[in-house]
Amino acid sequence: MSGHSHWHSIKYQKTVADAKKSKAFSKMAREITIITREGGGNPEFNSKLRLTIEKAREINMPADNIEKAIKRGTGELAGETLENVAFEAYGPGGIAIIIEGITDNKNRTLGEIKQILIQGGGKLVSEGSVKWMFERKGCITIQITNHYQSTDKEDLELRAVETGAEDFHWHNEFLDIYTKSEELEKVKKNLEGKGIKIESISLDWVAKEEISLNEEDKITCQKLFESLDENDSVQEIYSNVKAYKL
Repeated sequence: MSGHSHWHSIKYQKTVADAKKSKAFSKMAREITIITREGGGNPEFNSKLRLTIEKAREINMPADNIEKAIKRGTGELAGETLENVAFEAYGPGGIAIIIEGITDNKNRTLGEIKQILIQGGGKLVSEGSVKWMFERKGCITIQITNHYQSTDKEDLELRAVETGAEDFHWHNEFLDIYTKSEELEKVKKNLEGKGIKIESISLDWVAKEEISLNEEDKITCQKLFESLDENDSVQEIYSNVKAYKL
């Protein structure tokens, strides 16, 4: 297994411009709120909340914003009625796409996503049509900075295996380490115990097999991902397209 989410894997390499920070914080707040509503507001007993708070801190979301999102989830503050949504689609070049989101109006979001896909050379498909091509995995990303330049890649992989990692993917100066979803936090702690700095952690839909695109489809695909990401309800985008250098 060496598949991975193309769009997800490049998002953290892109600096979030000031103009986009507000949108990013809003999306993260919605995620924190709905996870709190489902599993409680104490990160010690809600591992998904703990993981999401860490993601929020990675993008420098203010602590006050995080606290308010949790309180909306517990009901201490009034908030909109939110629900999780997931859509499956085919994109340019026949790639498979999973789109996850949070919305206060499922029908509106469905219409918006359908229109974005049509305009971007894709099409919405029925539930289960593409999800079978993916597996749910934990993903831990390490940036190979100057601290690791003297470390042999095989040695770093070996150290990761010793902590419980299942698979790896190298792209540019980043290493994605894949784990069983239920072992994500354990492997993260083991890596940190070995002095390895974690760049990001997440639960991803990881493609079982990747497909390559020609240059024209790569460009079209990139534009489609960006249009989807601009939608207020879209949280994550996963695909089986083979990674390429930006």
